[in-house]
Amino acid sequence: MKYLLIYIILINVVTFWVYADDKRRAKKHMWRTSESALVLLAIIGGSVGALLAMLLCHHKTRHKQFVIGIPTILISQIALMIFLLAD
Repeated sequence: MKYLLIYIILINVVTFWVYADDKRRAKKHMWRTSESALVLLAIIGGSVGALLAMLLCHHKTRHKQFVIGIPTILISQIALMIFLLAD
């Protein structure tokens, strides 16, 4: 359980940083992180970091894939954790 908590914290910090960095790069017209990589980070546990970055950095807030997808991933992950911990 301790390692899972450490993983969740780290993946969310990394995800937040990648989303924020992608926003910075977008403003400077630089090379960007692919949308599939951003979604994958949310899927593998970084959905909280992704959602926070979207809200705080105003990043990907015009893309339905992110506006609907990231909260859906987060809700699914919360439901999965509740299910797994209910044993």
